[in-house]
Amino acid sequence: MKTNENKWVELMVILSAPLLSVIDVFIINVAIPSIKKGIHSTDADMQMVIAGYLLGYAAFLITGGRAGDQFGRKKVFFWSMLAFTVTSALCGLSNSALQLNFMRFFQGVSASFMVPQTIAFIQTIFIEPHERSKAFSYFGITLGAAAVIGQVLGGYLSEIHWVVEGWRLIFFVNVPIGILTLWGTTKYLNETPINHKNKFDYSGILILTAAIFCMIFPIIEGREKHWPLWSMALLALAAILFVYFIRNQKMKLAEDKNPLIDVSLFKLRDFNIGLLAVLFHFMLHTSYLLLSAVYLQNGLGISALDSGLYFIFPGVLFMLSSIIASKLILRFGKRVLQLGILLMGVAFIMQMLFWKPSVEFWLIISLMGLWGLGNGLVLPSLLNIALKNVPNEHAGAAAGIYSTFQQTASALGVSIIGGIFFYFVSDGWQFAYKVGLTTILFCVVLVALMLFLLPDDTNLKKATKLR
Repeated sequence: MKTNENKWVELMVILSAPLLSVIDVFIINVAIPSIKKGIHSTDADMQMVIAGYLLGYAAFLITGGRAGDQFGRKKVFFWSMLAFTVTSALCGLSNSALQLNFMRFFQGVSASFMVPQTIAFIQTIFIEPHERSKAFSYFGITLGAAAVIGQVLGGYLSEIHWVVEGWRLIFFVNVPIGILTLWGTTKYLNETPINHKNKFDYSGILILTAAIFCMIFPIIEGREKHWPLWSMALLALAAILFVYFIRNQKMKLAEDKNPLIDVSLFKLRDFNIGLLAVLFHFMLHTSYLLLSAVYLQNGLGISALDSGLYFIFPGVLFMLSSIIASKLILRFGKRVLQLGILLMGVAFIMQMLFWKPSVEFWLIISLMGLWGLGNGLVLPSLLNIALKNVPNEHAGAAAGIYSTFQQTASALGVSIIGGIFFYFVSDGWQFAYKVGLTTILFCVVLVALMLFLLPDDTNLKKATKLR
């Protein structure tokens, strides 16, 4: 029987996975100009540095969740953390865009195996609803804090030239953290029960991976090459593969063949709405951090180091509002999230109106702070919304689906909204930023709609059984 203290020590260890994985999404943003110069790459190459990581991440998340169920979550967490640490070092040693993007993809693959273990561990370690809600809040806080930490570190490290080029340090910084986590995993984590009966759905993995690749890759490369026929063909193939994948999974479930995704999870209405809220929120969240980091440097003429520091204040407000939201959510339910999305929408509209080359420092900080304040009320609670009605026996599968939506959304945000932003750069950085924010505001409206459709339950419900 675990003591309460041991539970929280285990939580600290497993939260290193979302911390590192999310830092490595956003640490690139501020460092893009430095990396682009260092490896002589194009804008599309730089989008792929971000989206390629997210592509590998999203493509194998469900597989990663199922791997923990079958082989043991501690074992999968350890080996995937080791792989993440090694591929991080190899990213830092890259000398071309091709090498960097290749290693970033496999860095994302390793992250796809370690992060679902964190979610599944939380659901199995913390049985009491109050403790689980608190643990999930810490998970959400970690996601948001890691995004801001990544922005700040990217700006700081990209301007350091110590022994190696500064941009390489943004990858090397993962190595000591990864080694420390491996030690903590060996010492503190307990293995979970292993399910030897079920086998991997290898064909399902292949179909889903191909579908995600065919969706993300042409969106990024197609824009740079003015949408050639092959990009349109790949997008059409992606749609066909997604439809085929769902039919394939339904057939395997009906025949009791252990599909990659238990499609019966989608019978839970709140789970579906929560996933859509996650999809649109992470699209706007990831793309905003990319667009704002690039615009601060190229549109407002702020250095990489200073632009990274601009994210500290919204990061602090995010942390504070996240802590407050974790207490308010039990009393006021979804209204807390609705307030947060409203604050974010106001912040984006005000940025469209007032962020110009002559904008005052205090106005930049204030509006970014308003965004951080609103985001802290929303992001940490989205996970609880998506998974609150999922039975414990489906924890691994649900965690994989949730994480896949999250990372696919991040990849789509970078590729679609980021692509729109870079497309209009030729008309001026300010105009491109306004167009990008307009697209982000559309996602804000969709998140607000999903929150409206969710039931207003101020008390956490017991997990319902799948029908």
